[in-house]
Amino acid sequence: MADEKPKTPSEPSHQPPPLRTAPLRGDVSRRGLFSVLGLGWGAFAAASAAGGGAMLRFMMPNVLYEPPQEFKAGYPTEFAVGAVDERFKAAYGVWIVREPTGFYALSTVCTHLGCTPNWLQTDEKFKCPCHGSGFVRTGVNVEGPAPRPLERYKIALAEDGQILIDKNTKFQEEKGQWSLDGAYLPYA
Repeated sequence: MADEKPKTPSEPSHQPPPLRTAPLRGDVSRRGLFSVLGLGWGAFAAASAAGGGAMLRFMMPNVLYEPPQEFKAGYPTEFAVGAVDERFKAAYGVWIVREPTGFYALSTVCTHLGCTPNWLQTDEKFKCPCHGSGFVRTGVNVEGPAPRPLERYKIALAEDGQILIDKNTKFQEEKGQWSLDGAYLPYA
């Protein structure tokens, strides 16, 4: 033992560092690295697919499915004299009124703010639930903030004898258009 030299602290030790069998916190193994990269690429692919789908939808035209502006309402004998027919209120936005001498078609849009009035049979008037505007059977405003009467639509008899309503042509009373041909359908 006398031949041994004492080790000095300046001499490096030639022993390799001990092997680690499990990664420490913060260390990422190759397998873990690839799963993180795969997750990132998967998120990128999903975002790209969503963006591509949105771009394709943007290129397609927006189609608005509205009911036809011209429709047949039935035969004149199907309507009761002195009554307001509400069959076409929801589907077409039209009331058809039959008087002893003929027919007219009223718009279901209040002239105040565009709400839909209700026909009150007991009061014999249209009453708007939004702001209280009232209209008599002919469509003339009699109460509330509505500035003008309800509009009328063109009404005529089709070739097959049915009533034809054309919502493309509107008649306004304050312009004196209710007396024009098409605003009223005479029928005896």
